[in-house]
Amino acid sequence: MTNVAENKVGADRAPRETRAEAERPKSWQPASTLPEPDKDAGYTYRWVRVSTLGQNDARNTSSAFREGWEPVRIEEQPKFQNITDPDSRFKDNIEVAGLLLCKIPSDFMEQRRAHFEQMTQSQNESVDSNFMRENDPRMPLFTERRSKTSFGSGK
Repeated sequence: MTNVAENKVGADRAPRETRAEAERPKSWQPASTLPEPDKDAGYTYRWVRVSTLGQNDARNTSSAFREGWEPVRIEEQPKFQNITDPDSRFKDNIEVAGLLLCKIPSDFMEQRRAHFEQMTQSQNESVDSNFMRENDPRMPLFTERRSKTSFGSGK
């Protein structure tokens, strides 16, 4: 009789959770439209727009090519072989959804970064000098670049 009572109590209980059951379920995520290419040392990769809404974007493409970007060939990234657009203008290259995978030497990207950093700095200096031209000693303009240090009396 005790066995029957124990079975009844066991049947009413919820089964014990294991660690695997307590873990959060993995959530579904949509596939990335643009997969990440395998990196080659010394090169930087970028997707360049070659068409929008079915219309060629020759201006953007030629601008990227003049800047030094060169299309990546399918042989260089074999994992893209099955996902490239079959109607692409760039037959031996990797084009996905109107974007062409391109690469440029990392040295060029460092030079490009330095160029735009210099442009930004000169523009900031120009804005600051134009702003400070309006300064009047009777009512000085606020500038964040000044700092003031004061020492206590030591008492």
